[in-house]
Amino acid sequence: MEALNCSAFKHCKWSLEPPAMTSITKNHPLHGFPRSLNYSWKPLSSSLCSIRGSRVLKKGRHVVSPDLASPGMTAEHLRAREDAYQGVVIDPESLPLSANAFASALRASLGTWKLKEKRGVWLKILQEQAELVPIAIQEGFSYHHAEPGYVVLTYWIPSEPCTLPASPSHQIGIAGFVINDRGEILVVKEQCSCSCSGVWKLPTGYINKSEDIFSGAVREVKEETGVDTTFLEMVAFRHAHLVAFEKSDLMFVCLLKPLSFDITIDEKEIQAAKWMPVDEVLEQPFYREDQMSRRIIEVCKATYEEHYYCGFTAHQLISLFDGNLASCLYYSDKNLPCFLPSN
Repeated sequence: MEALNCSAFKHCKWSLEPPAMTSITKNHPLHGFPRSLNYSWKPLSSSLCSIRGSRVLKKGRHVVSPDLASPGMTAEHLRAREDAYQGVVIDPESLPLSANAFASALRASLGTWKLKEKRGVWLKILQEQAELVPIAIQEGFSYHHAEPGYVVLTYWIPSEPCTLPASPSHQIGIAGFVINDRGEILVVKEQCSCSCSGVWKLPTGYINKSEDIFSGAVREVKEETGVDTTFLEMVAFRHAHLVAFEKSDLMFVCLLKPLSFDITIDEKEIQAAKWMPVDEVLEQPFYREDQMSRRIIEVCKATYEEHYYCGFTAHQLISLFDGNLASCLYYSDKNLPCFLPSN
């Protein structure tokens, strides 16, 4: 590839001065964890660099092979901001354009942060910058977590044990218990070869990102069976470990009221679906062996038949913890004191 005009590219030096601190203290549940990896940045000065032999990647990014970086380039500090926990968050959008420059800037920055007695360093590397990952690993960074489009690495500076929060360890699922006036529950057979293959079971699924549990239960039932429902309460939940990808698994069982009764299955996920008497469901060999699955249906049935709703219902409340957004708190308000204000 022909040489690129060096005047079109800049490598900037950025302030490491702390941003405005939040009110979160070390006793706060989020202590030690950055609320976001997205910050605003202010340059102090800039310098030009020459770029030759670079190859164009997505979003206009350029990564230069280590042996093609300008040998006279001076080490710049990485563009970064301090977080509220004496840590540093590196801006992924402005990482140096060559591997050598990145390595030099990373070493220089780590040296400065160590002198300033910083703690955890968070480095987000975008997919189009993937060639920089081995360099960060070589400099002592460790993998933290990955999502489509990026990977996050961390570096712990103090000699004391690392207190950075671990990567996400749980996945969240739901099961929808839907029962009609004839005492029949909505059950499905899934298109899978798992342990419940061929078994009539409750519709289940995983919660989407930024989705509430109760709305996820309603959505999953609708997607799998075509039946519209409304959430009544959360009856029970199950906590299991070392499930998919060696993660822990939380499944919340929701009692739903049917608003429609015609079934239209999602043939990509569901083999069949129907309304089935509870006793007939429990007579299947699977439920004689799986005590937990049997107890879930028994508890849901008893809750429905006795009309003794003592499970958790969803209450939207404002919380400073969530940035003044309305979040759902699940609790039973059956025996709440009469003086407690309603939301």
